[in-house]
Amino acid sequence: MLRLPAMKCEACHKGAPKVTEAEMAELGKQVPNWTVVNRENILRLERVFSFDTFVEALEFTNKVGAIAEEEGHHPALLTEWGKVTVTWWTHKIEGLHRNDFIMAAKTDELSAA
Repeated sequence: MLRLPAMKCEACHKGAPKVTEAEMAELGKQVPNWTVVNRENILRLERVFSFDTFVEALEFTNKVGAIAEEEGHHPALLTEWGKVTVTWWTHKIEGLHRNDFIMAAKTDELSAA
């Protein structure tokens, strides 16, 4: 399997297949710090990143926003003092797609930089 951060998001359309349980387990191995959460009956990938200051949290938020724009796939971002909660899911299919795992992996790379 390719490394997720090296992959590009594909254009997703309404009715595109959601990841299966088996795919979710396999892809999840590359983003082990992310949690699958169910909100409003929609599965989403979520992770909280910690920072020492609000300024650092805001800078990280902006970096995530930049890669989201580059890939054409956008998360929910909650920026607070000392932390940023990033939540990925595919709105058009109301669930998880391979794109969400790709973007989670790219987000992890940003946090490690």
